[in-house]
Amino acid sequence: MPSSERIHSDAVDGRGNADLLSKVCLSGFLGWKIIRFILTLRGLGAFALITLGVLFSRFAVARRLIHPLMVREISRAGLRLLPMFLFLSVALGFLVIGQSVAVLARVGAINYLGTIMVVVVVRELGPLLAALLVLARVGTANVVELGTARALGEVEALEALAIDPIHYFVVPRVVGLAAGVFALTVYLILGALVSGYFWAFLQDVPLLPGDYFRQLAAALSGLDFLLLTCKACFFGFIIAIVTCYHGLAQPLRLEEVSHATVRAVAQSVVACVLLDVLFILIYLLV
Repeated sequence: MPSSERIHSDAVDGRGNADLLSKVCLSGFLGWKIIRFILTLRGLGAFALITLGVLFSRFAVARRLIHPLMVREISRAGLRLLPMFLFLSVALGFLVIGQSVAVLARVGAINYLGTIMVVVVVRELGPLLAALLVLARVGTANVVELGTARALGEVEALEALAIDPIHYFVVPRVVGLAAGVFALTVYLILGALVSGYFWAFLQDVPLLPGDYFRQLAAALSGLDFLLLTCKACFFGFIIAIVTCYHGLAQPLRLEEVSHATVRAVAQSVVACVLLDVLFILIYLLV
């Protein structure tokens, strides 16, 4: 074989080997990601079941210790964030009304203003926005606090004293986040609905307050209240489980706490979005 043909053949073989190696590496990377996802999902599921078991079986145990912790977590995930949520409710009402009033007035459909506020704010933006903001303020703090406690040996110290770390660390945070997200969602929605009419009034929309609130009442149903309550509480529960799992369930070093926080936030966002999609399907099917 001439040298030029041999060089060309070697080059073709080299490219073929490189392509084969890249495919093997890509398949191995994807396989590792899938395996890691399955293991994380299994760990989160087991952690959630353990937490629910402890919550219902030991709710009345050590009430003088655990119940004040629940009140503290409710205050941290709810009351302390109320001023920020009131401001955001005004801004949310302005954003929704500011974008929709001009379009509705152009097509003569002002009578659908209340319906739009219910669909956009009550069903979708209100609960999801409240969950993401609580995740940013409280969920990240959970990972840092629990990860630091785990790295410094506080969890092992509690176990040595026959204190269940799930009962002491996780249960108050689950209750606090579920109650906090629900309460803040209600405040955010009410503030957005009221401020929505205020911004519409400033734009000289020919809509009386009684007509606006009658539109809201006509667009709302019992299913909306039920699903809103379930969605907000589930958002809080998921955020608490994911953040506590990454901070507490795995052994960590202090330098790994930041990475655990990033993973917890990303997984919480994905879980909340997937849960929101599930509720959208329920709305469509019912």
